[in-house]
Amino acid sequence: MSAEIIYGRELAEDIRERMTKEVADLRELGVVPGLAVVIVGNDPASLSYVRGKDKASKKVGLESNLIELPEEVSQEELLDLVDRLNHDSNVHGILVQLPLPDHINEDEVIEAISPSKDVDGFHPVSIGRMMAGKETFLPCTPLGILTMFKEKEISLEGKHVVVLGRSRIVGKPIGQMLLNENATVTYCHSRTKNLKDFTQNADILIVAVGKPGFISGDDIKDGAVVIDVGVNRIEDGSLTGDVDFESALEKASYITPVPRGVGPMTITMLLHNTIQAAKQLNQIPQRSS
Repeated sequence: MSAEIIYGRELAEDIRERMTKEVADLRELGVVPGLAVVIVGNDPASLSYVRGKDKASKKVGLESNLIELPEEVSQEELLDLVDRLNHDSNVHGILVQLPLPDHINEDEVIEAISPSKDVDGFHPVSIGRMMAGKETFLPCTPLGILTMFKEKEISLEGKHVVVLGRSRIVGKPIGQMLLNENATVTYCHSRTKNLKDFTQNADILIVAVGKPGFISGDDIKDGAVVIDVGVNRIEDGSLTGDVDFESALEKASYITPVPRGVGPMTITMLLHNTIQAAKQLNQIPQRSS
């Protein structure tokens, strides 16, 4: 048996085609969804990532504004910018690229973004609504994973999901989101003892630990769904995931590759959240799914 590979890039392209039509319809109503992406400093990886977001936004018809600030910008200046964007009626979504320089308090910046424009889904209000199972903006990578399951018609109800990793960006929210879908969720992390006892009993295994090849085929239950969120650059310069792909391919029923797996879905969900924000702020009814 060999797993079906879930190519996030192909799914993302299909979803973005539908988004392009949706944005065109909104433009006919006089609404142009606007996304402001703020980056502080000149980290090459972060710059490449936000420019990718900017390009993807424009491709589906969004108005994208990439704001690049010097690394020495003060916290007060950054908060003033966020406040201006909060009050700009042409901006429906605000994203401040993380991480920020050490002299800036990330939590204060995230909390300064209006929850109605929090398309990253990191504001405490967004997190609280997610925990309560209420409609809100969901973090983009977990939402991308959930969308993969739905697009592939992978059942979640009653399934045992094991999440490796407990970051606030991926691990914690994806567990809660799948709990909201009636899955049974176990969190594992660096202090978990007898890790294989958990991974080998997972119907769905989500790996987000940032260690190349951390999970092998021997760690996986036959027929499990394996979602690899890790992106690691190794010595030869290539990218690899947290899962040893070749050995896992022979055990899993579905598996995501790295690259071309979860990553493209993350940016696509940012576009999705921005479109939803534009609808909400302009009181346009949401489409039923």
